[in-house]
Formats: sequence, structure tokens, C-alpha cells
Amino acid sequence: METTETFESLVRAEFAPKNTYLNTASSGLLPARTVRALHEAVAIRAEGRPLDPLFEDVEAARAAFARLAGVPVTRVVAGPSVAAQTGLIAASLPGGSEVLTVEDDFTSVVNPFHARGDLKVRAVPLERLAESVRPGTALVAVSAAQSADGRIAGLADLREAARTHGARTYVDFSQAAGWLPMDAGAYDFTVATTFKWLAGPHGAAFLAVPEDFGGLTPLLAGWVAAERPWESCYGPVLELAHSARRFDVSPALFTYAGVRRSLELIEELGVAAVQAHDLGLADRFRAGLATLGHEALPAPGSAIVSVPGLGSRQRELSEAGIEVSDRAGNLRASFHLYNTPADVDRLLDVLSG
Repeated sequence: METTETFESLVRAEFAPKNTYLNTASSGLLPARTVRALHEAVAIRAEGRPLDPLFEDVEAARAAFARLAGVPVTRVVAGPSVAAQTGLIAASLPGGSEVLTVEDDFTSVVNPFHARGDLKVRAVPLERLAESVRPGTALVAVSAAQSADGRIAGLADLREAARTHGARTYVDFSQAAGWLPMDAGAYDFTVATTFKWLAGPHGAAFLAVPEDFGGLTPLLAGWVAAERPWESCYGPVLELAHSARRFDVSPALFTYAGVRRSLELIEELGVAAVQAHDLGLADRFRAGLATLGHEALPAPGSAIVSVPGLGSRQRELSEAGIEVSDRAGNLRASFHLYNTPADVDRLLDVLSG
């Protein structure tokens, strides 16, 4: 774990926002090292140099995510988005299977199950998720932290309920990976996009699967999904990768050049240190709201804070150089490693009118 001094010096070296950016739940800021890597990737293409370093970035990023998720790298799939990874899981379920979801969870986590048309998709309130698992439930899909309001799922209770009833679990850590510790080995499937708290570019989402691949079919398998990709460029793939790479799609090479460096920074800082920093700012904002007569939606232990009735002030705040989100009429502020107590105080000052 980094000391406070080292943590702050690393952050200062990587980030210099030009505004008060409190909108990581939408997309995180890119570290300087990531920006440099993206420029270098573009230069490699522009100058006609071999692309080998960019393919190496994909594997280095996969390995870094595996370390953050706490699973062997052989269990990690590199794909383009959460929706695509959810679609892979949805396609693996027999017709008529029951999928248990959370009301108003993020669309990418739930809609591919609805799109199948022949699955029984049931939605319940987040606080009732574990108790709603029942005999016959095939899969439970949930975000570790809710996008709209930051509420954290009771994952320990969910694991126990799923184990009791023989259901598989699918957890989306997109709004949590980077500040909330992951234990992907505790679930059947775990996914996270890279452009929020992992501070990477858009265009990548890692999926952790079981050792036995959990019944998934490599429907999108192309040459990169082969055990020997460069020998599998023509005709059908005769030997799929022995690892979860068999579920990969052709990678967006520029993206992974950046993701590699962003994950490198998160590892250097340490998730525990990032969590302490982010939650300290979120709690400061909650306390300040109370002095203004406002109360955030309950989301203890979350880096996301949503305030009812203030969403309409998002444009005013943006004009003042403060970036937050308007979600369903709620003002959503989300705090990350490049934010400071002064950022929180500035937001409160503007809200106070």
C-alpha cells in the first residue's frame, strides 16, 4: 500500500484536470502515462512499424486485470463492452431459463437477457436480491455498485443464496473496479469495463469466467481466439485457445495500449488506498449536504453519491466548471483519486447558492 505522500505525488504526476471533475461514474480521466501510450500506439500505425508491441499490450492488460480481480489470467476474456460480454452469457442459457436481475440496473447488464426473447427475466429490488433466488433460478445478474445511485449489492448474501439453489452468478464491477476490491473467484462470471474507475480508454471490458468456462460457447471466435492465432488466419479455427482467450474478439489495439498503463497505475496506487481516498471524499460530500438541508440517497460505503431533486442543476454546475451527472432527476457526484477536498467544497459552495 502506498503512503499518503507517495499516493498524492503519483496522482499529481498523472492528472491535471482543468475543471472540477466529479463524474467518474460516467467516465474517468486518463492518466498522463495512458495518454502517452495512446500517442505512441498511433505513431506505430502511422509510421508503418510492426504491431507486435500493441498485441503485447493486450496480454499485459489482461494479466493486470487478472491480478486486480484475483483470478488466474487463463480465466480472463478481453472483449469490447459489458453488453457484448453479457450477450455471450445470455447466449449460453437454455431457452426458458430464469434470470434474476435488479430493478433499474444498468441496461448493459440486463438487456441482452431480454433480447433473447425466450428467457424468463425477473427483476426485484436490490435489497431483496438474495432472498429472491429460488429453485429453478439459473443465473443472477447484478452490478456490484448501482450506476444510478451507488448502492452496493450484498454480494456475500447473494453468493450464499446462489449456492443454496444452484444458481450461477454474474457481477458487473464497472462502477466499482478500481476503488472496491474484487474477488472474481467468488462468482461464476465477473465483468468490468475499463473507462470508469480503472481510468482507461473506452473500448475494452474484461470478463472473468470459471475454469471450465461455465458452459459458454465462443460464438464470436475469430483468429485471435485460436491457440495459435497467427496460424489460424484462414478457414475455420481448428484448435481454440485452451484458456478463456477462446472467447476474445479482435482487440481494439489502441485501447489496450492505454488500458495497460491505466491498470499499471491502479496497481501502483493500490485499490485499498484508492478506496480510502474516494470514500473519504464521498463522506465529506454527504456531510456537507446535510448542512445544506439535503440528504443523499442511502448508499453507505460507496464512492457514488446521488442527491434527489438536484439533477436539474447539472447544467448550472457545468457552466461553473463542475462536472457531475443528472440521473433520473438526481444529482450524481462520483469521486476518484484525482479529486480533492477542495473539489468537494467547491461543489457544496455552488449548491449553497
